[in-house]
Amino acid sequence: MKTLIKLEILRVLRNRKFMFFSVIYPAVLFFLLTSGAKSDTKLGDTGITTVMYYMVAMTAFGAMTAVLLGNSERIAREREKGWVRQLRLTALPGRGYVTAKIASAATISLPSIVLVMLVAAALKGVRMEAWQWGGILVCTWAGSLVFAALGVAVGYVATADTARPIAMLLYFSLAMLGGLWMPFSIFPQWLQHIAEYLPGRPYAALGQAIEFGDAPHLRDVAVLLVYLLLFAGGAAWLYRKDTRKA
Repeated sequence: MKTLIKLEILRVLRNRKFMFFSVIYPAVLFFLLTSGAKSDTKLGDTGITTVMYYMVAMTAFGAMTAVLLGNSERIAREREKGWVRQLRLTALPGRGYVTAKIASAATISLPSIVLVMLVAAALKGVRMEAWQWGGILVCTWAGSLVFAALGVAVGYVATADTARPIAMLLYFSLAMLGGLWMPFSIFPQWLQHIAEYLPGRPYAALGQAIEFGDAPHLRDVAVLLVYLLLFAGGAAWLYRKDTRKA
């Protein structure tokens, strides 16, 4: 399993085009969204500045971009080309396959998060305590594993032609309902209640809580853990199911 994890990470790092867009795109998007905002301009009734709000939003959005879209399409194409079938003929367990894919996705999400934070500090004047910078980095990176597991599951149920549209539909829906594009408070109350139990909102809430100087809420952490187990377990089950057909 360790060998496969190393191989998957190296394959991702060698894909320079994918790495470039996955790492640079979130930082560019953050800069564009905040280009007209001053460092002290408040965003609606959120209680924080526009720059601070979108810094956390774009770190989360960028991590989702890297792990969900990248994993789903890549796995679907690997299945089409027969690579996954070759792995199924080995003794590799389902959990090993899923772990390797999640690890390779996490390799991409970390630099994208760091770059957004660097741009926010260097070009937009964001200032926080050291523990807040570290907390946002760790929570955003760890939370992205949920969407990496979702990407593995999508890649296993979709074809190479449909994996990207399905992943993009999930990606934009979860990002929007998570409040990554606009303040969560503007949504109707009924939609807020639904979104709180979908993975996008708890994920965004991790970093936002730290921005206010608080620890992430246990409910948000619990919701994300449940989804991580659900998505990873489903992906491993799909792998084993295909193994029995091989």
